[in-house]
Amino acid sequence: MIKRILEGELKSRLNQGKVLLVTGPRQVGKTTLLRQLIEREKLNALWLNCDNPDDRSDLQEVTITQLKALVGNHALVIIDEAQRVKNIGLTLKLIADGMPHVQVIASGSSALDLANEIKEPLTGRKRELSLYPISSEEMITYSSEREEKRMLHTRLVYGFYPEVVKNPAEAEEILEELTNSYLYKDILTLDQVRKPVILQKLLLALALQLGSEVTFNELGNTVGIDKETAEKYIDLLEKSYVIFKLNSFSRNMRREIKKGKKIYFWDNGIRNAIINNFNSLSLRNDVGALWENFIISERMKFLHYNKIKSNIYFWRTTTGMEMDWLEERGGIIHAFEAKWNPKRRASLPKSFIEAYPGTVHQVVSPENYMNFLL
Repeated sequence: MIKRILEGELKSRLNQGKVLLVTGPRQVGKTTLLRQLIEREKLNALWLNCDNPDDRSDLQEVTITQLKALVGNHALVIIDEAQRVKNIGLTLKLIADGMPHVQVIASGSSALDLANEIKEPLTGRKRELSLYPISSEEMITYSSEREEKRMLHTRLVYGFYPEVVKNPAEAEEILEELTNSYLYKDILTLDQVRKPVILQKLLLALALQLGSEVTFNELGNTVGIDKETAEKYIDLLEKSYVIFKLNSFSRNMRREIKKGKKIYFWDNGIRNAIINNFNSLSLRNDVGALWENFIISERMKFLHYNKIKSNIYFWRTTTGMEMDWLEERGGIIHAFEAKWNPKRRASLPKSFIEAYPGTVHQVVSPENYMNFLL
């Protein structure tokens, strides 16, 4: 089994008086993660699977007396697929207040956040943790740097969803099932989107413009919706862990673009499934975009799991100068450029150096990318 980095944090946060919320995209291994935790720590846990109607009814509209009878002498309660329980936040609040000796871990998809039924009732009582598709760091721990470098082309095309990693021969079928059955499920279940076809068109537009600067107005015009609807849909897709966005960095220069955004996918395989293109790299004209998405999404996982607090941006000017990725922390700007071809020279634009002296610059290529992700 591939050990997930989040398992260590979960272990360290047990029995600190907080409800632990584990969220993330569907099918990234949240249930497996919790089962591994219970097995390795030999914990006496009550497991409630809210896909099961009986377990779900035991948690809906119940009193603290009923909950105490349900929990019994268990010191740990796992509530899996918690988003299926109506008003689950209130139930968790009852357990947290009425049984402070019991550790509760609730796991679920992004619907926990989209429904907004968790955060308000649990104010001050929770810790939120996110699980993403498997990271390069986790795979290297499982196998080796050498093996991951050998698999790089495969990762750029098929990504890191657990089932894809475990069954590479079935990768295309698995990714098609994920995009068709799970990708929009939370949004559609909560009736946040009235026209699913528009959502699919928007995702296709984002996938085809991978790595390019976009505006909500342009995206809306492309798929036939207004700017506000485009912004709403992108916000929902971000909360559903399908995509994430970078804002533009603008401080000193008159020609810096101030309102543009770049949008990336959490997983290369999902992006390629949306455009229905699983061709090998030698047959593609989007390798640069795939490399950029891979490097930036993996860096996002690295920053998250290692709790490195950074303000993150891209940078571009109206004259076409750009920088793929900026991290600002401790008063220092770290600038990174993703280059698939390691022989392509890259340097900070002179105007950027003058405007932001002391910037640390690095080119990230297949020759050195491990240093960026470990």
